[in-house]
Amino acid sequence: MNANARTALIIGSSRGLGLGLAGELARRGWHVIATARQPGHAKDLQALFAAHGGQFELEAIDMDRPADHEALVQRLGRRRLHLVFVNAGIMGPKEQSALQASREDIAQIMWTNAVAPLRIAERLLPQVVEGGTVAFMTSKLGSVAANTTGDYDLYRMSKASLNMLTRSFAATHAQRSGITVLNLHPGWVRTDMGGPQAPLSIEESTRGLADVLEKRHGRDHFYLDYQGQQIPW
Repeated sequence: MNANARTALIIGSSRGLGLGLAGELARRGWHVIATARQPGHAKDLQALFAAHGGQFELEAIDMDRPADHEALVQRLGRRRLHLVFVNAGIMGPKEQSALQASREDIAQIMWTNAVAPLRIAERLLPQVVEGGTVAFMTSKLGSVAANTTGDYDLYRMSKASLNMLTRSFAATHAQRSGITVLNLHPGWVRTDMGGPQAPLSIEESTRGLADVLEKRHGRDHFYLDYQGQQIPW
């Protein structure tokens, strides 16, 4: 491990955008701590780990399990982090209408997409260096102002809730801890969630996200897309 390398912890790196971002940051010289629920079973993540040798570490965490949050914090010990990026999330049930979805489905998507990301960010904050970044993968669909079409109600609700919770997180910590808080929309990307018809590749999206992560700094909170364009709350 290069002692001068910036260290990024990416929560949710087994596939898709998280995997792509882990690889992009490693290629840029970052030391990457990549997480998955079961890293030993994540073949693409294992291949990335093998390709980047000393630049990579693997950690296990299930975002839905608070005990896993605590265990990860304990294993990291006194490690200092320049970036914490919380990528883990779900699309939720096929039935996205708030009028039709079950109580259990609503609870699950709200926990995984909104509450759990805030909990792990709060626990990891003491390890983020002054001038570092805490980032959350959100979506333009979480913008209240930009919702002119409806649909995807539960997913929109969960991401809007994430945006609100991170707004409070930033108001409490950005100035005091000297960090940048970013909510990032990756664009419509060809992943399992985005589907094959999406216009962006994972490589295009993650190159843009990495550029934003490296360039956008300030003791404030920003809601941006992968090109650095501001999104209305």
